[in-house]
Amino acid sequence: GPYPRVDTETYLSLTSDPSAELGQWNYDFSDPNGPQMGTVALPGGTSVYETEDPVVLIADHFELGVQLPPQLTDPVELVVLCDRAKTRFAERRFLVLELEDSPGLITIAAFESKVDMPANAKILGRVTLVQIPWLPSMTKKASGFSEEDELF
Repeated sequence: GPYPRVDTETYLSLTSDPSAELGQWNYDFSDPNGPQMGTVALPGGTSVYETEDPVVLIADHFELGVQLPPQLTDPVELVVLCDRAKTRFAERRFLVLELEDSPGLITIAAFESKVDMPANAKILGRVTLVQIPWLPSMTKKASGFSEEDELF
């Protein structure tokens, strides 16, 4: 769903398929007559493989505070992989929370220590991966030195 308008009930009710064996693929063949559920392809890797109870959110880079090239003035959609099985505090990790002052909605935030986390916040998961799309503004400019240019 699109963050920050994801409600806690939806976040907790979603289901997912088990991960493929490390180094293998998972395939999704949707039932054309059944409910259409979103499927997201992510790059293989241990952070994806070790996500026990995955949920993917879509968030724009402004909402998450992700810095992208300054010439990007419109929001860029990011794929945010969350693990609902990780419900314990972790320092300097982005957590999925339900805050007392905004019940029923999820919040994504990170804290230096547990004392910095708002009182009575409920940890609903942890962010394990943020996928940033490749954008034309990310193209490396030619330096004039063939050793540094991408075509070398």
